[in-house]
Amino acid sequence: MNQAEFEILLTDLTQKLTNEVQHGDIFKTSKDFENRVREVLVEFVAHKGIRIDFNPHPHVFPDIAVGEFGIEVKFTTNNTWRSVANSIVESTRNADIVHIYIVFGKMGGDPEVRWGRYEDSVIHVRTTHVPRFEVEINPKRSLFKQMGITYHDFSLLSVEEKMHYIREYARGRLKSGERLWWLEDQPEPEHSLPIQVRLYTSLSTHEKRKMRAEAALLCPQIVGSSRMKHKYDDAALYLLTYRGVMCSQARDLFSAGSVALRQDEKRGGLYIERALHDIEAEMREAAISLEDALFIEYWGESVAPEDRISKWLIYADNFAKDWVPSDVLFRSKA
Repeated sequence: MNQAEFEILLTDLTQKLTNEVQHGDIFKTSKDFENRVREVLVEFVAHKGIRIDFNPHPHVFPDIAVGEFGIEVKFTTNNTWRSVANSIVESTRNADIVHIYIVFGKMGGDPEVRWGRYEDSVIHVRTTHVPRFEVEINPKRSLFKQMGITYHDFSLLSVEEKMHYIREYARGRLKSGERLWWLEDQPEPEHSLPIQVRLYTSLSTHEKRKMRAEAALLCPQIVGSSRMKHKYDDAALYLLTYRGVMCSQARDLFSAGSVALRQDEKRGGLYIERALHDIEAEMREAAISLEDALFIEYWGESVAPEDRISKWLIYADNFAKDWVPSDVLFRSKA
């Protein structure tokens, strides 16, 4: 059976299933629908000597093997042709499958069953803990065309190479004020958003200082004037998306009396300057320990660890309006 013949088979299969759901009981569960797809396939291919496995590994991709052809079965009770699909890594892919298709059962609205080529149906990547493809039947444009690579070539890439494409695609979709919460070229990076987000106020003093130092280093715009809008947004987003720490008042991290007056209780002066001076040691430590991907993400460039403080001072001087950070901060050698 060649590819054209298999696609004719899929047309016959989806027409039969559509007739069933439009003139009989619709399917209630994805398992029932998937098994019915197998039963109809048996009717169509049994005479060709092709065996359909009704008990494959629960995580195998795609769901059904028909010789060198594979079918990923999608199902919804909603009136939509979209669904979240498999991990971009495809670590459980059936190595014998050459061509992959989708058979989609839509039970909402006017019940119908359609098929599509997998490479044409992938439209997006959902960046959950493990980035996963999102598929749609008959989309206007596939994800792989947007990324400038074919699905076949993408599937042959290493995990690191795949993540390069996915990260660039995701960056291109970011809106103003948004950040990626994953940065590494890994499908299951060492960093992932914790299930339990912590409140900043619940952290120990040591953790608070560490969090403030990292956020201040990556986001030098915090030294901007009081009239500068959104200057604390990136700092708050960093803490939440990368460290899983929620701070309801990001301004208080750097300009509140509780942080500015730690070393000297005498009031007055520039609180942001005093707060940063208090955590210089922690900022130096962050400059050495934080991964380069973060500086590329927040500064837009790669900077060697030993040069990050001097680079930060350049950025800070450009943001500050009423003072010069490089004149007063990091004046002593580490």
